[in-house]
Amino acid sequence: MGLCDDRRMIARLRALATGWTSIVPALAIVLLAFTWGRNLPGAVVGIVTVVLAGAVLAAVHHAEVVAHRVGEPFGSLVLAVAVTIIEVALIVTLMADGGDKGSTLARDTVFAAVMITCNGIVGICLLVASLRHGTAVFNPEGTGAALATVATLATLSLVLPTFTTSKPGPEFSGVQLTFAALSSLVLYGLFVTTQTVRHRDYFLPITRQGEVITADTHAETPTARTAWISLGLLLLALIGVVGLAKGVSPTIESGVEAAGLHHAVVGVIIALLVLLPETIAALRSARRDRVQTSLNLALGSAMASIGLTVPAVALASIWLSGPLVLGLGAVHMVLLALTVVVASLTVVPGRATPLQGGVHLVLFAAYLELAINP
Repeated sequence: MGLCDDRRMIARLRALATGWTSIVPALAIVLLAFTWGRNLPGAVVGIVTVVLAGAVLAAVHHAEVVAHRVGEPFGSLVLAVAVTIIEVALIVTLMADGGDKGSTLARDTVFAAVMITCNGIVGICLLVASLRHGTAVFNPEGTGAALATVATLATLSLVLPTFTTSKPGPEFSGVQLTFAALSSLVLYGLFVTTQTVRHRDYFLPITRQGEVITADTHAETPTARTAWISLGLLLLALIGVVGLAKGVSPTIESGVEAAGLHHAVVGVIIALLVLLPETIAALRSARRDRVQTSLNLALGSAMASIGLTVPAVALASIWLSGPLVLGLGAVHMVLLALTVVVASLTVVPGRATPLQGGVHLVLFAAYLELAINP
C-alpha cells in the first residue's frame, strides 16, 4: 500500500512538473507581447525577471527531453543552434535600436559568449564532474576539433579586423566582411557534418574505460510525439527568454550607466541571461558524468555564436546605418589567446582534475573583472 502511494505521489509530481514547464513558455510569450517596446516600471521588471527565470528552467527541461529522444550529439546541437539563432535576432534588433552604441554590440556579445562558454561553462562543468567523480573524462578527438574550430572562427572574425588596413579602425572592408561571413558558415557547416555524420562517435560521452556511451540507460526514451511537443515548447521558451531579456535591457543599461560601468557590461549581462539554459543543461550533464555532452554544449554554443552571428550582422550591415566594429582590443586579445592555450592543454589528455576547472574559472573571473574595470 505504501509503495502504491509512493508511485502515485511520484506520478503526480511528474505531472505537475510537466504542466509547469508547459505553462511557463506560453506565459512568457504572453508577457512578451504586452511588454514589447515599452518602458517598464520597477514592479513589472520584477515580474518579467521571475517569468524569465521560469522560462530558462522550462527551456532546459524541454531541451533535455529532445536530447534524450534524438541522442547525442544531436541533442546538444539542437539547444546550441536554437539559442544562438534567437540570440542573433536579439543582437540585430538591439543594433538597429542602439544608435552609435550598437556598432560594438555584436563584437561585445559574441566575445562575451565565447568567454562564458569556453571558460565559465567549461570550468564549472570540469570542476563539478571532477569533484563528484574523481576526474572528468571526455573524448579529446571531438573536443579538440571543436576547440580548433572555435579558435579559428574567433581569430578570423574578432582578431583580424584590428590589424587590417583596408579600412580605418577595427573594422572589415565590405569584401573582407563577406569573406569572414562565408568562412564562418563553411567552417560551421563542416563541423556540424563532422559532428553528426562522419565522426559522430568522437562527440559521444565515454566511460572511464574509454567506451562510447550510445544511450542513456537511466531513463525511458520519450515518444516522438512528446519530443515534438517539447521542441515546440523549447522554441517558445527561448523566444520568451531572449525577448524578455531585451525588455529588461533598458533597465540594465540605465543601471550600468548609473554605476559608471563600461557599456560592454550590458552585452555581458545579456549574454549571461541568454546562455543560462545551456549552462544549466551542461551542469546537469556534468553531474551525471556526461562531461562530453557538457563540452559539446559549451564549445558548440561558442562556435554557433560566431558562425551564425557574423554572417547575420554582415547581412544586416547592408541596411543598418553606422560602422560595424568587430575587432577586439589588446586586453581581450590576450584573454582570448590565453583561453585557447589553456583549453588546448585541458583537452589533450582527455581527462581533467579540479585544477583545470579552477584555471578556466579564474580566466572567466578575470574577463568579468576587466569588463567592469577595463
